[in-house]
Amino acid sequence: MCLAVPYVIKEISEDGSALAVSNGVEVEVRLDLIETPALGDTVLVHAGFAIQKLDEKESAELADIWEEIHEAEQAAAHA
Repeated sequence: MCLAVPYVIKEISEDGSALAVSNGVEVEVRLDLIETPALGDTVLVHAGFAIQKLDEKESAELADIWEEIHEAEQAAAHA
């Protein structure tokens, strides 16, 4: 099973990479696989590559799901 994590593009470099952030974690990702990346875009990142750009609705839905996962992890840790 593969897991792609949503990140928001914070900075774009001329070499085709970007600095992206998710829940305060910043990573460098490659943008070679998506068309017209822009600052503020939410992208799914797998193995260091942005593999899909999300629209606002998809981004909001995925943010809600990740928040539910985080809350479940916190509850399990305190059980």
